[in-house]
Amino acid sequence: MSKKPLIALAISIAVSPITFLPNAANAETVPATFAFQGSGYGHGVGMSQIGARAKALAGESATAILQYYYTGTIVETVTDTQILRINLGNLLTSAKLRSDSKGAELQLFAGDLGETQTATPLLTFPSKTSLNLNLTDGLLAISTTRGTTSKAITTGSAFTLRWSGTRYQAGSPTVISLTTNGATKKYRHGQISLKVIRDKTLGKRLAIINSVRLQDEYLWGIGEVPSSWPTQALEAQAIASRTYAYAKSTKIRSACDCHLYATISDQTFAGYSKESEPRFGEIWKAAVNRTAGSIITYEGRPITAYFSSSSGGTTETSEHAWGTATPYTVSVPDSASVDVALNPRFASWTREISQAVIAQAFALPDVISLTVLSNNPAGSVALIQAISSDGSFAVLRGETFRSRSKLPSAWFSLN
Repeated sequence: MSKKPLIALAISIAVSPITFLPNAANAETVPATFAFQGSGYGHGVGMSQIGARAKALAGESATAILQYYYTGTIVETVTDTQILRINLGNLLTSAKLRSDSKGAELQLFAGDLGETQTATPLLTFPSKTSLNLNLTDGLLAISTTRGTTSKAITTGSAFTLRWSGTRYQAGSPTVISLTTNGATKKYRHGQISLKVIRDKTLGKRLAIINSVRLQDEYLWGIGEVPSSWPTQALEAQAIASRTYAYAKSTKIRSACDCHLYATISDQTFAGYSKESEPRFGEIWKAAVNRTAGSIITYEGRPITAYFSSSSGGTTETSEHAWGTATPYTVSVPDSASVDVALNPRFASWTREISQAVIAQAFALPDVISLTVLSNNPAGSVALIQAISSDGSFAVLRGETFRSRSKLPSAWFSLN
């Protein structure tokens, strides 16, 4: 799913200034949980993926689907061979890389090598050898483990890992496994940069960045919708994902030294696990290849192609979700999202959220009551207020509250 932008407002509506109510509020009981019911999943701005699937099942083309959800746009062709820097892991203190591919050869270089840059490797090693990364005294300490034998290699602030079977290095096709925070994901293409970056709050941390070509290496790994979906829905997703990445390809973000995050902060980049899915991986790759170069534009410029799983029956505008209007994200009917047959998990949902999560969302010591103050024209919550037992209160946008409390969508009511 695409990123929820951070909106800077002259008068912030995200969290209201805290004021105080009469002392009678102090006697209220602090509930352990709050109950919600609603529909839809995600921010609901732009293309509804459930809606796109329904339209594809009804025989609509990918272009028709996109032009329905992105008002006033056209689909045109551009060159999409840009190299994207994708942040696979951010603000880390440790990680592990290895390959178990037969005949693999991996090479470690000093520095953050550019696309065409060459250098003499610091280390060349085979498959079944783990490259261990640990942040130590503000530097990246690298060691290897093979079997029961571990060996310190070097320390520094930036390194590049390349492997066989890529455009950088000839040889056997190689799949790389990256383990961070106990989770392992697989990657096949490009090269990986290992860098120490500085975070304003945490100080020095490790970032892991995969440089891949937009046209295929990146899009083949986008894991936004099931590859078993109808062809036209897959093509619509491929074009929307290409457009989103293309629009982001002109600027490196200093916070991650990347163009895009591999998570729903931008859009989910699953890497090799997506394209290697039994049977269906090739179907997704074919949809990407058939739409090569196709992006969505509005008045000649690529749009920020927001999309999410589903809505509450009508899509949301970027203005009502985040405070900044875009002319192509007009609210449109999205009945498939509230059809249980088409959206069995999120056409209707209920949730209980703990006191701790709700209080943290509003930055209050606790919360004794919640009140929906207003709704947007699309039916989602516009403003929600929380009152604390000490008499203080805060107000959030519905979408901000949804994101912080981990509710499926901002189309909810209070039980």
